[in-house]
Amino acid sequence: MRKILLLCFLLIPILSFAQEKLQIAVAGLNHGHVGWVLDAHRKGTIEIIGISESNSELANRLMGDFGIPDDSLYPSLEEMLENIEPEAITAFGDTYSHLDVVKQAAPKGIHVMVEKPLAVSLEHALEMERLAQDNNILLLTNYETSWYPSNHKAKELFESDQIGEIRKVVVRDGHRGPKKIGVSDEFLEWLTDPKLNGGGSLTDFGCYGANLMTWLSNGERPLAVTAITQQLQPENNPKVEDEATIIVQYPDAQLIIQASWNWPIGRKDMEVYGLTGAIFSDNRNQLRVRMAEGYDGFDETVYDLPELDNPYRDPFLFLDAAVKGGLDIPEYDVYSLENNMIVMEILDAARRSAETNQTIFLKDK
Repeated sequence: MRKILLLCFLLIPILSFAQEKLQIAVAGLNHGHVGWVLDAHRKGTIEIIGISESNSELANRLMGDFGIPDDSLYPSLEEMLENIEPEAITAFGDTYSHLDVVKQAAPKGIHVMVEKPLAVSLEHALEMERLAQDNNILLLTNYETSWYPSNHKAKELFESDQIGEIRKVVVRDGHRGPKKIGVSDEFLEWLTDPKLNGGGSLTDFGCYGANLMTWLSNGERPLAVTAITQQLQPENNPKVEDEATIIVQYPDAQLIIQASWNWPIGRKDMEVYGLTGAIFSDNRNQLRVRMAEGYDGFDETVYDLPELDNPYRDPFLFLDAAVKGGLDIPEYDVYSLENNMIVMEILDAARRSAETNQTIFLKDK
C-alpha cells in the first residue's frame, strides 16, 4: 500500500502538468495562417476546446485534416462563448472581425491574440485598446517576423552599440500577390477587400516594418509619414493597392517600408544602418554585419542562427507563457499592445498620405 501511495504521490505533479495545457478557442478559420494554430493543437502545444466558424464546409475540412472533434465547432463566436470558457482566443478570421472578438472576449476576462495587423483602422484599434485595458486582458498581435532569430540578433547587436546610432532602417515584405501564390478562395475573398482587410499590400505587409521599427526604437513615435501606393495588378486586386512605399520620419532616423504584392520572390528582410556599420537580416536565420572601412570598404561577419529558445520561437508557446506562466512582456515588445497601437498610427497616416498625396504629421500625445 505504501508503494501505491508513493507512486500516486509521484504522479500528481506529472498529471497536473499534463492538465496545464493552455485551453484556447479559435475565432474564424478563413485566414491563411490558421494551419499554425490547428497544428499546434495536433502537436499538443495548446488545446483547442472550441472553434467558431460559419462556413461549415471549410470548418469540416480543416478540422478533419487536423483531427479536431466535430463537437468543438460552433456557428458563431457568441454561441461558442456561451458554451465554453477558454483561457484565450486566437483570431483567425478577417481583420475587420478583430474588434468583435475583443468586444465579446474582454468582458469575460478572456485574453486575445490576433494575427497581424492589430485592426483594420486606428478607430477600431483605439476601441480594442480601451476594452483590453478596462478588462485587464492581454491583447497580443502575432507577426511571423516576431519569431525570426535574425531580427532578435539585429536588436541585440544594435543595443550593444555594434553599429552606432541608427540612421536608416529599410524593411521589405511581400510576395507575388495573394492570387498568384495561390491562397485559398476563403482567404483571397477578404484579403483583397478594403473593408475586411483595411487595404491591400499597405495593410498586409506595411505593418511588419512599423512593428519592427517601433520595437528597435523602444516605442519612439514618428514625426511624419509619407506614402505612395499603386495598383499594378488590377486584374487580380481590383479593389485595393498592391504596391506601397512608406517613408516614416523620426527625429534622428528614417524608416522606409516597401510593402508589395509584386515581388518576384517572397521576402521578409530588414536592413539597419548605423553610423559605423550595417546589419542585414536576410531571412529568418541568416544575418550579416558589415563594419565600415574607408569610403566603400567593409569587414563582413555572417551569422547562421539557430532557432530562438522557448517560448520565443512559437506564437502559441509565447501565448501559453504569457497567460499561464506570467511571462513579462516588455513595453513595446513586438507582440505588445503599446507597440501595435503605434503601428496602427503609422498605417493610418500612410493610408491618408497616399489618398491625399501629402505628408501626414502625427500629433503629440
